[in-house]
Amino acid sequence: MTFFRRRQSIAMAACAAGIALAAAACGAPSSPGTPTPAHAGQTQSAPSSSPSLAASTAPVPGTAAAVASLAPGFPQKLIPLMPKASLKSSSVDKNSSPASAGLVGTIAAPASAVFTFYTSALTAQGFKAAPGDKVGGTKSRDFVRANGETANISVDEEAGLTTFTVGANVAAGSLK
Repeated sequence: MTFFRRRQSIAMAACAAGIALAAAACGAPSSPGTPTPAHAGQTQSAPSSSPSLAASTAPVPGTAAAVASLAPGFPQKLIPLMPKASLKSSSVDKNSSPASAGLVGTIAAPASAVFTFYTSALTAQGFKAAPGDKVGGTKSRDFVRANGETANISVDEEAGLTTFTVGANVAAGSLK
């Protein structure tokens, strides 16, 4: 796995984990045997064939995720939402090293328009496009800054709709 693909995988995993964390925080009522916010640290006793969940669903400071909106603290200057695009999800993790942010959106425009918009936005911030524009069947472009920070744009076109993911792995101070 190349350096850029590993970074892309980390950004995608962070985005997915952030969305899962947000969904869990907003999630369904507790079932018997799982801690509730009012009884954090305690478990309710009830017969159960599965072990109780030990993980907390409380949000972690410095991380945020949102569905259909920008997550609190999302770095809109680093990764702006393309005009006329519909935002599907976003996440930010200031605690990881490097820090990460990502968004997923859709737009009724060709992939080339998405690449043009985000290439312009990223190069204006000092990122340079790495060689290559495809991973398997997915159109994808990696970017890197001189300080080692990375970004990626991945797109998929289907029936006149382009779905895109933009992620960045940067120093926490770059999340603006």
